[in-house]
Amino acid sequence: MKPVEEIKLPIVKEMELFESKFKDSMLSKVPLLNRITYYIVRRKGKQMRPMFVFLVAKMVSDGGFDERTYRGASIVELIHTATLVHDDVVDDSNRRRGFFSVNALWKNKIAVLVGDFLLSKGLLLSIDNEDFDLLKLISIAVREMSEGELLQIEKARKLDITEDIYFEIIRQKTATLIAACCGIGAASVGANNETVQQMRKFGQYIGIAFQIKDDLFDYTEEKIGKPTGIDIKEQKMTLPLIYTLNNCTPKEKKWLINSVKNHNKDKKRVKAVIAFVKENGGLEYTTEKMNDYKNKALAILENYPTSEYKSSLLKMIDYVVERKI
Repeated sequence: MKPVEEIKLPIVKEMELFESKFKDSMLSKVPLLNRITYYIVRRKGKQMRPMFVFLVAKMVSDGGFDERTYRGASIVELIHTATLVHDDVVDDSNRRRGFFSVNALWKNKIAVLVGDFLLSKGLLLSIDNEDFDLLKLISIAVREMSEGELLQIEKARKLDITEDIYFEIIRQKTATLIAACCGIGAASVGANNETVQQMRKFGQYIGIAFQIKDDLFDYTEEKIGKPTGIDIKEQKMTLPLIYTLNNCTPKEKKWLINSVKNHNKDKKRVKAVIAFVKENGGLEYTTEKMNDYKNKALAILENYPTSEYKSSLLKMIDYVVERKI
């Protein structure tokens, strides 16, 4: 059994019911929109975000939840899908999860409008049901995701990202949505504010560990048999590179920055950068940081009694830091 299927075991029925509710939440009177949203639903990913919502809701409420939790998961998935559609436009990307992206099939203008439609559907789903606490949690995530993207664009121009700024970017870009999932899961079953905030922190720590793992893939060979160097080609400042830049001689630093800025399409040079980062402890340091965040997430779960939902969340943490892709 695949790790994700194993994590999903205690909530299989809920996930099946969620899929039909999620489809319904996308319905429109416009046939073109329905064609596009049907296409989006068919090429769904692992659905990690709804899984976080359901597992946290079940863990903090001893196994019970109602329509509000399903709505919370739908809100998260609608907003997440909206951001993916918009991201593909921003990145001028023609593929998403092995399929053509919405903008590749229907052009940018329609993709932007579809993203806006999904965003409004998510907001209205919570407003129509007066789920204002859930709306606040997801709205914070949307604001932070936009800020994180813009902060990264601003800093990438100069390649002057410090470790603090790097963590702020990944907290906002990646971790904030997983934090919202966990917060919404707790809030949807009436947990007190302290529990909601604790679960948001839990999600944030997992999200940061997840992104650091992604950074490591660019330098390690387990993903596709050879280091990819894609982040270097795209001039993305990731933790292995930031650490190495901060711990080498001025001459080496100059060479590294010049390589990333002006020679990022040169395969030999990219290979040399990867080798330099490895030799100078960039990967060990990054792995250590990832494990720090993994342990912070584990520490939060210690406050909860043993249950199948807690076990699945523990497996989720392991999956995040040990996944091969």
